[in-house]
Amino acid sequence: MPLRLGVRLNACGTPLRDWGVRTLKAITIVAVALLAFTSIIIYQRANILIYSMTSAELPELLDPRDEGEEAVWFDDYYTIYKIDERTFAIGETRYYQLNFNYLILGDSRAVVFDAGTGQRDIGAVVASLTDLPITFIPSHLHYDHIGNDVVFDRTALVDLPHLRARAENNKLQLTRLEHLGEVEGYPLPELTVSEWLAPNETIDLGGRPLRVLYTPGHTQDSISLLDEEASYLFAGDFLYPGQLYGFLPNSNLGDYLQGARTIESASGVELRVFGAHRDDALGVPELSFETVVQLKEALDAIQSGALNSNGTYPVAYTVSERVQLLSEPKWLQKWTPTYPELNANKNSD
Repeated sequence: MPLRLGVRLNACGTPLRDWGVRTLKAITIVAVALLAFTSIIIYQRANILIYSMTSAELPELLDPRDEGEEAVWFDDYYTIYKIDERTFAIGETRYYQLNFNYLILGDSRAVVFDAGTGQRDIGAVVASLTDLPITFIPSHLHYDHIGNDVVFDRTALVDLPHLRARAENNKLQLTRLEHLGEVEGYPLPELTVSEWLAPNETIDLGGRPLRVLYTPGHTQDSISLLDEEASYLFAGDFLYPGQLYGFLPNSNLGDYLQGARTIESASGVELRVFGAHRDDALGVPELSFETVVQLKEALDAIQSGALNSNGTYPVAYTVSERVQLLSEPKWLQKWTPTYPELNANKNSD
């Protein structure tokens, strides 16, 4: 008589073999769904980030504070700080981002480096300080630096291949991920470019040369201006006291490392670094050459895995007592520089 093999049943009376197949199928479906959902989140993280930052109204102004003896209130919004006879910091100390813009004077012309959001017209402040011809240079193209509706007679922009390729008759329409202005309701502007600045070139203001350093990382288009004689670096959003943003749509840690190396090689220990935002400390947001070195060392350590982060998204790395770098988690970080050929050193022409 042949041996009849019994079929084991689970508690519901279903053959265990069938139950196992169904369970495996369910687990597979859930896993695929989670993978698809995660992929969508990763692919759309820039849009999700922008949406999370977007407000239907302009932010309310901060209450005015006693800015100390070094500050002069221009009106109820702008404060002016005299760095020296030919250099002024113009603070938006009631704007929640605490922006700082810089007026740099030469003998024959002047530069305005950054212009805030344009919620107020910085042109009136500049006119109160100089009657020299003005060239506006944005440190990068985010909405809180280009002035938006504020128009200057001349605007100079860094000459990068991806920007030049889009410019028609020297007019450049910004993209939403370059500008990010929708977070505060600013429409995309079009810039009329009067002058294209080659990275590492020197701008002559008349008795005052400024060197254009390509310092990407915060964005692909970020630059700093170096006054080698005074040992001043106007660093924009590349470096300032507080949390540096290295996780935005155009951010790249490989770019950030390139920028830090460029500043370190092009400057010296006496360097004074003037940033575009400040922390809770009063006065002009100033850091030192030591902080540049600390930033470079932190980036090296992040890349090698030697520096641990805190948080989930964005993650935070400690650079110094006054500076943190916010970035994407390690598995999303980008370390390939956008334009590696645009580094600078003290011997560059």
